[in-house]
Amino acid sequence: MIHQLSYIHPDAKLGNDVTVEPFAFIGEGVTIGDGSWIGPHATILSGSFLGKNCKVFPGAVIGAIPQDLKYKGENSTVVIGDNVIIRECCTLNRGTEYSMTTKIGSNTLLMAYVHVAHDCFIGNHCIIANSVNLAGHITVGDYVIIGGMSAVHQFVKIGDHAMVGGGSLVRKDVPPFVKAAREPLSYAGVNSIGLKRRGFSDDEVNHIMDIYRILFVKGSNVKKSVELIEVSIPNSKYKDQILAFLGQADRGLMKGFKQI
Repeated sequence: MIHQLSYIHPDAKLGNDVTVEPFAFIGEGVTIGDGSWIGPHATILSGSFLGKNCKVFPGAVIGAIPQDLKYKGENSTVVIGDNVIIRECCTLNRGTEYSMTTKIGSNTLLMAYVHVAHDCFIGNHCIIANSVNLAGHITVGDYVIIGGMSAVHQFVKIGDHAMVGGGSLVRKDVPPFVKAAREPLSYAGVNSIGLKRRGFSDDEVNHIMDIYRILFVKGSNVKKSVELIEVSIPNSKYKDQILAFLGQADRGLMKGFKQI
């Protein structure tokens, strides 16, 4: 159902069974997949591509140009997967020439007032809670949860299945499978409850814990910890994934465990 009080540019492409509520704005060249719902006063600007069964709540703005003074008008995009929920007043900016796109994976929830800046890549099945601010060039893996009021520094990476506590200042990279909390942001254990909910066995969780005891609890520097992990921990896809992340942690890692 397309309400007569909405505005849809003639060159926008809407799939089957799309609902557009009053006073929504859909700009030139926008694509919206089947079964999506666009709430009243939502704004979807040129360069935006939404998948199937998405929900965009009132006041959200998708596809505004980057808040980056280096942006020179390039024809960049925001690409959103299927089954994504974008709550009230979220702002999702287009990419810059760096990557030309900002991407949100499928089955992800962005709660109210989330800001996703230019060139961010957010994975599938993520939950980004209220008023989280993601600066430019951030990479967030699959099944990540970021607690409300958190702020993430530009170029930070957050690995798969990580959980970041509410109100966190995320200045360094957060590896996969862990919980991160405190100030400065520090290792707070493996996200064991989340992993078990997603089908990880006790043996798999314990294996991941063994890796992070070496990296974050024993107190060695990262280089020595990686060397010890390589020789002392049995090979697995989780070990490979963690070591690959550490090799790409350009901003450095969050701090290790500290007793408080």
